[in-house]
Amino acid sequence: MLNKSIKNDFPVLVNNPDLCYLDSGATSLKIKAVIDKMKEYYEYYGVNIHRGVYQLSHQATTEYEETRDVVARFINAKPEEIIYTKGTTNALNMVASILSKTLSSGDEIIVSELEHHSSVLPWQHIAAEKGLMLRYVDLTVDGRITLENFKATISPKTKVVAITYVSNVMGYITPLKEIIQEAHKVGAVVIVDAAQAAPHIKIDVKDLDCDFLAFSAHKMLGPTGFGILYGKMRILDYLDPYEYGGDMNDDVCLFEATYRDVPYKYEAGTMPIAEAIAFKEAIKYIEKIKIDKIHEHEKALIAYAMPKLLAIKGVEVYNPTTDTGIIAFNIKGVHPHDAATLFDQNNVALRAGHHCAQLITKWLGVSGTLRASFYLYNTIEDVDRFLEAVKATVSFFERIG
Repeated sequence: MLNKSIKNDFPVLVNNPDLCYLDSGATSLKIKAVIDKMKEYYEYYGVNIHRGVYQLSHQATTEYEETRDVVARFINAKPEEIIYTKGTTNALNMVASILSKTLSSGDEIIVSELEHHSSVLPWQHIAAEKGLMLRYVDLTVDGRITLENFKATISPKTKVVAITYVSNVMGYITPLKEIIQEAHKVGAVVIVDAAQAAPHIKIDVKDLDCDFLAFSAHKMLGPTGFGILYGKMRILDYLDPYEYGGDMNDDVCLFEATYRDVPYKYEAGTMPIAEAIAFKEAIKYIEKIKIDKIHEHEKALIAYAMPKLLAIKGVEVYNPTTDTGIIAFNIKGVHPHDAATLFDQNNVALRAGHHCAQLITKWLGVSGTLRASFYLYNTIEDVDRFLEAVKATVSFFERIG
């Protein structure tokens, strides 16, 4: 287990000592080093990057590009394969948009019912627009993606596989490496939604051999409005830009233009500079603690919490074999939004609803769930407070029921 003194690195927890924060699946809390780095940028060298020939611009550019190196090391990529985005949603939409130009009527796209809306909705739209076939991997009885079911779905017509690494509702880890190997046998491009994976498990894009992978800074101790898209260089090189404007062009003539090398041809306009600069502080913090230890810590919390939660009458747990720090559950007969209000009264913050993943909540046969998501700053004491809040919520609705 990680030392509970970690809480002191998070100003929100220091300023709200009674808070039991269990909504890291939506957004993580931010370390002080990230907040300080953003403040440093705005107060000491808050100018634009790349274009200025003066010292402050050089300093901002250096800090900005250092993050690319740090991210590349974190996922075992080359710096030029790291594209800055506004977040996972922006990155997945970007890839869908630029890849759609390479697809033709009758081509097949594979997705799953575990997907976040940002992974499936772009492909729904493109499939309808271009006459593509959208195919879903059958889930197992407990809601998992398996290699066997993926093999039963793929065909020679499969051109794109858009798939989650870790489900944001069920907490399951997809057998990604094996799935990617099968996809590449038919020449399909694989796009990985790693928003729920990057904060919790080790990612090695070279070992996975994925073609694209996206994640967000705000779910891993970093600022909002910033994310990462990894792409294989050979693919990024030949695809068209996503947006057109300043800083992505090389030479502009009256009727044609040439564009900068990857990654800059995909980074048009003024990027979220402060957020980019600050994100490297979050990754350095995670690297110092070690991602494997974070995952082990979360598994220990779940191992402690799950049997006690399952023993509480009136609770339905949908993912008792979760692989990560996510628990999806409901109080029987109670709408999750109503239940969440009671949790809030006990200073326990968790998520209620469909979690931008309606396909899996519909698959479960519910309109939404409660979701408790644990991270490195959570403790056994947090788990105990969570369990007491569950009991208090069940008891309340039994009394008024």
